[in-house]
Amino acid sequence: TQPRRIAARSVSQRIAQEMGVELGNEVGYQIRFSDQSSDKTLVKLMTDGILLAETQHDRFLNKYQVIIIDEAHERSLNIDFLMGYLKTLLPKRPGLKVIVTSATIDVNRFSKHFNDAPVIEVSGRTFPVEVRYRPLIDLDGQGSDEKSDEPVEGDMIQGIVDAVDELEAEDAKRGQIGDILVFLSGEREIRESSLALKKANFKGTEILPLYARLSSSEQNKIFNPTGGGRRIILATNVAETSLTVLGIRYVIDTGVARISRYSYRSKVQRLPIEAISQASANQRKGRCGRVSEGVCVRLYSEDDFDARPEFSDPEIQRTNLAAVILQMLSLRLGDVER
Repeated sequence: TQPRRIAARSVSQRIAQEMGVELGNEVGYQIRFSDQSSDKTLVKLMTDGILLAETQHDRFLNKYQVIIIDEAHERSLNIDFLMGYLKTLLPKRPGLKVIVTSATIDVNRFSKHFNDAPVIEVSGRTFPVEVRYRPLIDLDGQGSDEKSDEPVEGDMIQGIVDAVDELEAEDAKRGQIGDILVFLSGEREIRESSLALKKANFKGTEILPLYARLSSSEQNKIFNPTGGGRRIILATNVAETSLTVLGIRYVIDTGVARISRYSYRSKVQRLPIEAISQASANQRKGRCGRVSEGVCVRLYSEDDFDARPEFSDPEIQRTNLAAVILQMLSLRLGDVER
C-alpha cells in the first residue's frame, strides 16, 4: 500500500519495468477510479484506502499472502486503521506475512504494537548530504509578524531565488549540472515561486510543478527527463516520501507544509501552513543523496530545526473524532470504546 495515488502508480511502473513485464499483467495497481490489475497479477500496488475497502467483502484478505504497508510514518487514519485491523487478523491467519516499512518511523512503538515483531534495518544507497541553514530575513526591515510562525511570503520566494543562485554557483565550481527540488506548502506557492524563478531568468533551466492534482501526463514529465539543461522541480510534500525523482542533486526546503487540522472552536477541518517535524525535514534532505553527494538548503535556522517535534502528529490526533468513529463503524472495526 502507498499513502498516495501518484505513488501507487509510479512505484508499480518501476517494479514492472525492473521485472521486464507489462504493467497490468504480473504487476498492477489499483487506485480510486482506476484498476490496472488482472487475474494474472502477482504484485499489486494500491492506496491504503483501497485495501481498507477490500476488508468489507473479504474480511480475512484471503487474496493476499504478503501485505506491505509502506510509508507507515505518515500515520494517516487509513494506515492506523490498517495497523489495528491487521493486528486482529494475524492470529486468525497464521500464514499471512505483514511487513511495515518506512524511513522515519518510531520502530520500537510499531514493533511493540505487533507483539515485539522483529526489526530489520535495510540501509539504502545514500550519499552524504551537506546541510546549509539560510534563515529568511525580512527584506523590508519590518520584521516578520510576531504573532505568526509563518515566514512573510515575499521573503520565502526571494529566499528560494537566492538559494538557486547559490546552487548555480556551486555547479559552476563542480563543472556539472544538478537538478533542484524545492519543497513548498501548496499550489499557490508553487505558481508564485515559478513566476519569480522565470523572472530571474536562469539560463538553460526548465521549471516544473509537482502536486497531487496534476494530470498524469504532466506528472510523467518529471519522471522522464528530456536531458540537457537543469530542472527545478517545485513540489508539495507529495515528493517527500512517496516519489523518488531521478537526478536530484539539490534540495531547497522551506520547512513548511499544509497540514490538515480540526478546529474544535469553529468545528471545521482546516489546512493551515505549519512547520514540519524533524523526521519530515530529514526525509526532504534525503531526496538529494540518491545519485551523488548533495546539498540541502534549509530556509530556517538550526535552532528552529532543533526545536521542532521529532515526529509528525498522527492524523487521528488532528481530525474530528466524529468522522473517526463513523468510519470505524462503517468498517466494522469492533467496539469503538475498546
